[in-house]
Amino acid sequence: MSAKAWGGRFAQSTDARVEAFTESISFDARLAEVDVRGSQAHARMLATVGLLTDDEADLICATLDDIRGEIERGELPFRTDLEDIHMHIESRLIECIGDVGRKLHTARSRNDQVSTDLRLYVRDAIDHLDELLADVQRAFVGRGESDADIVLPGYTHLQRAQPVMAVHYWLAYCEKIQRDRDRLSDTRKRVNVSPLGCAALAGTSLPIDREQTANALGFDTVAANSLDVSSDRDYLVETASCLALIAAHLSTWAEEWILWNTTEFGFLTLPDAFTTGSSIMPQKKNPDVLELIRGKSARVMAAVPQLLILVKGLPLAYNRDLQEDKLALFDALDTVTACLELVPAIVSNATLNRETINARIEEGFLDATTLMEYLITRGVPMRTGHETVGKLVALAESRDCRLADLALDDLRDACDAVDESVYDVLGTANVVNALQSYGSGGSRPVTEQLVAWRDRLNEA
Repeated sequence: MSAKAWGGRFAQSTDARVEAFTESISFDARLAEVDVRGSQAHARMLATVGLLTDDEADLICATLDDIRGEIERGELPFRTDLEDIHMHIESRLIECIGDVGRKLHTARSRNDQVSTDLRLYVRDAIDHLDELLADVQRAFVGRGESDADIVLPGYTHLQRAQPVMAVHYWLAYCEKIQRDRDRLSDTRKRVNVSPLGCAALAGTSLPIDREQTANALGFDTVAANSLDVSSDRDYLVETASCLALIAAHLSTWAEEWILWNTTEFGFLTLPDAFTTGSSIMPQKKNPDVLELIRGKSARVMAAVPQLLILVKGLPLAYNRDLQEDKLALFDALDTVTACLELVPAIVSNATLNRETINARIEEGFLDATTLMEYLITRGVPMRTGHETVGKLVALAESRDCRLADLALDDLRDACDAVDESVYDVLGTANVVNALQSYGSGGSRPVTEQLVAWRDRLNEA
């Protein structure tokens, strides 16, 4: 027997440089657990259809459990000549139980085996990511009580625009993260399809039961085209795309809190445990963790074009290029997971600086839009109201005062539809009380949304 599983037709041994160049054990060893799981299901199926005896299947499955333990304890040395985790496990199985171990690979190829392992691994990763994302949502919702009365400026173009409740910001991120969770859930449906039994590309003439292995491994269905299975990496591109959007949302949040943490904004104080200092400036407290979350998003996003370029020119069916898919995928998964494990603690332990926020909340004419809407309710056309309020803002700027500080005569000179009730909509406190549309940043809608989010996360 050749040392290589495929070595029977070769007269020369593999060049050591080729072994080093083609190995994947350095990065696919993490598939050991799912490889064992898939192999055990395959062995049980082979026994059911009569290609193994029950005793042989029992021996294979028990030995695979032992091998999994050896790998977990670091007792199974990895060798480049065995190429990948799949051949390491099979080689060790044969070493332990001889010819019975050589029967395991009946009616399968490494092509469908690798695809099965990847799908199991990605499915587990999606489930774990969903839990981590839910933890982030709970952290934001958990701020609802302590920040319930805080009003923040909302921005467009990084210019002050309209006031919103602080909790409205937190729930905005809950919404983004929920879309991330929904995308992962939808992707999981396409991940959770069993390729096992499609063999190299054409299926097999042996009497296998693909439904049995699919059910044993928790797949929803079996892949319908064996030629497609060997080359299919759509689900990895889709998963990477989901990860890229998660990273984009985390980067947006990190950027915002980095700005808010500056002296110039002064809205937010980050917890000491999640910041670092300077090697030369003693006073510094740097938001390095947030900066790295923002920076690491680039690596995650890069996985998408990397995978797309990898698969764009490959003919059917399997090509060795696909070995490279794991590098991009694993790095993106690891990076997003590491970020998500930190986010809830940062969100929960940061402090909004009430005095600083309140001292400046009336700056920027945040009530201008609500004043325009007040004029609309008095019969003034929207465009006319817009122009009128713009002139009033210019007047207030020239006097270095707020809109609420203008005398009633000044307001009536601009528009005779105004009366004393106008002061009920001026000032940020009045604005957030006035905002009432579904999904808006006003007091009542935000409170309603906060209750809904608490119920939603409790049910989950």
